[in-house]
Amino acid sequence: MRPDSPLGIIAGEGGFPYLVADGARMQKRRTVAVGFKGHTDSGLGFHVDAITWLRIGQLGRLLSFFKSHGVQEVVFAGAINKPKALGMRPDLKATRFLFQNRSKNDNALLSALIRLLEEEGFRVVSPSGLASGLRMPAGVLTIRKPTRQELSDICFGWPLVKQLGSLDIGQCLVVRQGMVVAVEAMEGTNRTILRAGELAGKGCVVLKAFKPGQEEHVDQPSVGLETVRTMIRAEAACLAVETGKSLFFDREQALALADRENICVLGCDQDGGFDFGD
Repeated sequence: MRPDSPLGIIAGEGGFPYLVADGARMQKRRTVAVGFKGHTDSGLGFHVDAITWLRIGQLGRLLSFFKSHGVQEVVFAGAINKPKALGMRPDLKATRFLFQNRSKNDNALLSALIRLLEEEGFRVVSPSGLASGLRMPAGVLTIRKPTRQELSDICFGWPLVKQLGSLDIGQCLVVRQGMVVAVEAMEGTNRTILRAGELAGKGCVVLKAFKPGQEEHVDQPSVGLETVRTMIRAEAACLAVETGKSLFFDREQALALADRENICVLGCDQDGGFDFGD
């Protein structure tokens, strides 16, 4: 990253924008953020050097704001709630962008947005260098190891969640006893897990994986404390997440809670395999 220019943060929901902003500050780098009304936490302004608040769809103002502050590198941090974004009112720049990119699936839009930012003179960078320690580790992370049935469900579901990702639909799949229970679309992981609990009851296995061809430095799969809390509500039993490219927020707290509730959490490689450890 270029420490001589401010870092532009396109900030979505949750705590990720805070981690990126605080990480940049520790590297003595100025930060300029764009937050979105109804999505980004209002307290982010206290963690950055400059911020503007926009509506989803105000692409022209986003570009102008970054340029006016001398931003050369941009990082995406935090998700945008897709159902909320359906009612956006695009400005002229965004209208042209959407017209030129008819596919509204995540990866297609993100790839096109990155190209647009690069054409406007920005470089999109990964947040991993600013929020260290977030990568999903490999292997079984909890006291409890997966049962034989859970292992079978992971083996059954992993090719399917990868296929789901290749179609640019979602990153999460929930299975139970060799059956697909719930598929993530625009509702997000937590609502998918809750729906699975309502449909199949206790014992579901939650899988979350990186989409093939996904923009790695923009839209990484993520889990965390809220994921485990949601699994408890849904009485889900096991969480399997792809390592390396996925993010694990509030890991220590999440794993402690998982251990108390006898939930198994493990990191799998891209083919769904993992090491049991000692």
